Amino acid sequence: MKILLSAYACEPGRGSEPGIGWNIAWQIAHYHEVWVLTRPVEGRPAIEAELARNPVPNLNFIYFTLPFWAGDWKLSGQRFIQLHYYLWQIQAYFVARKLHRQIGFDLISHITFGKYWGPSFLSLLPVPFIWGPVGGGESAPKAFWNDFSFRGQLYETLRDLARWLGEYDPFVSLTFKRSALILATTDDTAKKLNRLGENDIRIFSNVGLSKAEITHLAQCRIPKTNPVRFISIGRLLHWKGFHLALRAFALANLEEAEYWLIGDGPERKRLELLTSELNVTGKVCFWGDLPRHDLFSKLEECHVLLHPSLHESGGFVCSEVMAAGRPVICLDMGGPSLQVTEETGIKIPAHDPDQTVRSLAEAMTRLARNPELRQKMGQAGQKRVKEEYDWDVKGERLVKLYEALITNQSLPTNSD
Repeated sequence: MKILLSAYACEPGRGSEPGIGWNIAWQIAHYHEVWVLTRPVEGRPAIEAELARNPVPNLNFIYFTLPFWAGDWKLSGQRFIQLHYYLWQIQAYFVARKLHRQIGFDLISHITFGKYWGPSFLSLLPVPFIWGPVGGGESAPKAFWNDFSFRGQLYETLRDLARWLGEYDPFVSLTFKRSALILATTDDTAKKLNRLGENDIRIFSNVGLSKAEITHLAQCRIPKTNPVRFISIGRLLHWKGFHLALRAFALANLEEAEYWLIGDGPERKRLELLTSELNVTGKVCFWGDLPRHDLFSKLEECHVLLHPSLHESGGFVCSEVMAAGRPVICLDMGGPSLQVTEETGIKIPAHDPDQTVRSLAEAMTRLARNPELRQKMGQAGQKRVKEEYDWDVKGERLVKLYEALITNQSLPTNSD
């Protein structure tokens, strides 16, 4: 088949949106001919270097950016990325229409950015269109907003407003109606999409790891001596829920335990102040941002991932730490809830902050006192990542969906 992919963010060796764009394109090109629409500024050097090392004859990239915004959105800062993205999507339609006349695509799929409230004008072309994986339907429950700073509450308010406006964007509605298949990253996003009308919506996580990453992570040795160390990895943002983790760690009051946070962000000072107020300063360490190699070195010294994110479509760190043989404690919400099972970790219902903190503390106590359970969950996590979150496995599943759609066969029932 001749397949056109829209990947506004696309770059090898990266996580999040750029990594999703690259990995899906890379996987599909091993089965069919693929053309990828993307931007030149960030990803092109890394893409060309990777293709020089590992050529894929079926993989073609079409680079373009807005003619009146030639420096791309970075020259104006992150504030204008959403405006640039929307206008780029309009331009992508005209680029794709010209390409379709020359090539004759069998299928078009929008990959990144993966948000359900942003339209894809490629759906207007007379070609079967797949929208996704798209996410963004996850929300922090209102009961947790009181713990956020003013900046955090403003962020959540503006995010809700953006989604509301997006749902009433006629082009979003048109994208929904013209999609032959929609892939939602989480149940929350699927519920939001269901409000737009009737369509075939499947759950398909955007989280994946390469075989090389899985093999490398499996080599992370697990410390056999105390103290038991809990680790959180990610930007220090209000919705990451690290303030809940700190309160839970203090409440658990474990004698031989430490809590390490790796990452930086606007909430760091508030979290450090909270650490002092909870009298756990000597048992909590803020490591800041670390290079990936140093991050893995710290992971080797830890036993359990603590990931109390309040809204997240993906949560790549959960699969990464599972691949490293560690159990995960997360909230029963969003992307992490799909990755983590009862066999691989502990999922905490999140009704209100006090209940969540108590439940997190109980989970931390349970794993801290039971090394056999940690080992069992860690092994189950490694097995799950190999079976469900290997990009080769996910690529094969995605290709089967594409092929079934084009040949009018029944779509496969398996999904992430």
